[in-house]
Amino acid sequence: MKIPPHRYPSPPGRCQPEIMDVETTKRDGWQEQHILVVSDNDTRLDFVEREFIRRIGNRLYGKPRQGYCHE
Repeated sequence: MKIPPHRYPSPPGRCQPEIMDVETTKRDGWQEQHILVVSDNDTRLDFVEREFIRRIGNRLYGKPRQGYCHE
């Protein structure tokens, strides 16, 4: 049985945002709108897949600014 988290009953308490599950949002974006959000450092990808993501990102948006380092 899931019990929703207790929300503070004061007026400012009602303004607190709901906690968002990022992975669910990314999955829904892909399944519903064919939008893929992935990091080139995602450990679920192997080296070839990460390199492929980097190349696509560089081609579409340019190379990262100086000071940014790929791991």
